[in-house]
Amino acid sequence: MGCDQHPFPIPPISAPATARFAQRLLRWYRAFGRDLPWRNGSDPYAVWLSEVMLQQTQVATVIPYYLQFLSRFPTMAVLAAAPLSEVLKVWEGLGYYARARNLHRAAREIVARHGGLIPSTFQALHALPGIGRSTAGAILTLAFGQRHPILDGNVRRVLCRYFCVEDPPRSRRTEALLWDYAERLLPQKETDHYTHALMDLGATLCLPSTPDCPRCPVRGDCMGYRRGLQADLPKRGAPKTTPHRDYVAGAIFCDNAVLIHRRPESGLLGGLWELPGGRIDTAGTSRTQLRQMLQPHLRDRIGRWRASFSLNHIFTHFKMTLHVFVGQVANRPEQVDPAYCWAPLSCLSSYPFSSVHRKAIARLDSLSNGPVG
Repeated sequence: MGCDQHPFPIPPISAPATARFAQRLLRWYRAFGRDLPWRNGSDPYAVWLSEVMLQQTQVATVIPYYLQFLSRFPTMAVLAAAPLSEVLKVWEGLGYYARARNLHRAAREIVARHGGLIPSTFQALHALPGIGRSTAGAILTLAFGQRHPILDGNVRRVLCRYFCVEDPPRSRRTEALLWDYAERLLPQKETDHYTHALMDLGATLCLPSTPDCPRCPVRGDCMGYRRGLQADLPKRGAPKTTPHRDYVAGAIFCDNAVLIHRRPESGLLGGLWELPGGRIDTAGTSRTQLRQMLQPHLRDRIGRWRASFSLNHIFTHFKMTLHVFVGQVANRPEQVDPAYCWAPLSCLSSYPFSSVHRKAIARLDSLSNGPVG
């Protein structure tokens, strides 16, 4: 039986119920809370960095990147002064590169407009690039001891189950309802520990497909659990068809250098370097289309391609097949377009590349020198 069809309506949240939720959650957190590197203090810069990195990325993946990033850019001033290419290089492999670009832009705004200190008001913090309502609330709560709700993916799942919300979790109505629940559940004290506890509950027990209800500290009042619907919540929409796209790239050598291209700062993989090329209509015409893309940047015409290979990669919204062709020219033209350069092979590791192009570069050493038929 669904939540909405239950013979008794969902009750309002009483003060004792909200207090009980926080008390049980905090008690559980003191015993089982995760020991994470960004929880060893309340430095606003470190908290901000961790919250941005944790957007759409799991903790285990974030930890080494967080430590490396903080080592390279230990303060807001150092981050703001660094060129974007260095920031992207340290971020390389973590994905969702708009986060890194926004982090860099926000650091420069904070230095220019806020004296290098992260603002401690919601309005000013929320106005910075890459900081939404939930991220702003988390930073203000964890770094400044303020009282703000959060609603990331884990918390949304916990609340949908706890209150047995069967409406689509991303609808405007449900979003408003969940924010109201999150606000009303906030305790008056220990809000920082409570926020960590809520994150940990969603990340370790209230898992997407297999919730560990026997170990959950709040299962006694969880309406989804009491009605046996916890595994079905939040409601999932119909699966979307993931489109497939073909791309082509050229690994063009001249002496001991290879031609590379820097993508525009906005859009997919903005600011990263790549082997030059682009999207193509069909894989069957990939070599012809690649020649047309590369010709404005080469002095000599590529005769025969030395080798070729294809790589598959999955992005958030589409699947890619990257067709890579290896060629060589005798003369290196002077590059007038700053988005292109001839990079010495010994220096390629210093450029920030996307994962798929980094994989392509790694494949080059293993290729034979024979031409492709």
